[in-house]
Amino acid sequence: MFAVIKTGGKQYKVHSGDFLRVEKLIADAGETVQFNEILMLGGDSPVIGAPMIEGAGVQAEVVDQIKGDKVIHFVKRRRKHSSKRTKGHRQKLTLVKITDILPSGADKSGIKAAVGSVSGVAVEAAAPAKTKAAVAPAAASDDLTQLTGVGPAAAKKLVEAGLTSFAQVAALSADGIAAIDAIKIKPEWVEQAAELAKG
Repeated sequence: MFAVIKTGGKQYKVHSGDFLRVEKLIADAGETVQFNEILMLGGDSPVIGAPMIEGAGVQAEVVDQIKGDKVIHFVKRRRKHSSKRTKGHRQKLTLVKITDILPSGADKSGIKAAVGSVSGVAVEAAAPAKTKAAVAPAAASDDLTQLTGVGPAAAKKLVEAGLTSFAQVAALSADGIAAIDAIKIKPEWVEQAAELAKG
């Protein structure tokens, strides 16, 4: 029996006992994870998902966190006095061993779901928490982009740091500004926020 799984934006055909290199997962060596996005189950009676097969899963044991082969990106522009640039990259990967293919009942197995990461932050696990946090303070939040030099990206970082209103930004002390690692807060923002908080 084989299964076609989807993880890290790629599809893999796996059998029980296979070793597989996938995009980095949030898991330590020795942990058991479960892939829940199953596109197809093959064997005597193949099943094709539309697009996924409900209740199916593939369990795997994390062997190690590894890096892929080095990829060199070289750019050279021809002509006299032209420029050259060389960049290298090694993709972070997770080596897993496929232990079991479950045609049904995977949702009740109690095994941790295989979750990928972006810059070390869990993608699927963090998404619901952010939406709940963003919905709760929306009623009492101010438009932080009114501060000079704060664009949409900086406003998002301020909200993630827990600053949703002008009053909160205005109440920051020098120690409070230094304690926030998500974004470098400028003193002008604090002064402008105090004026905007007054109305």
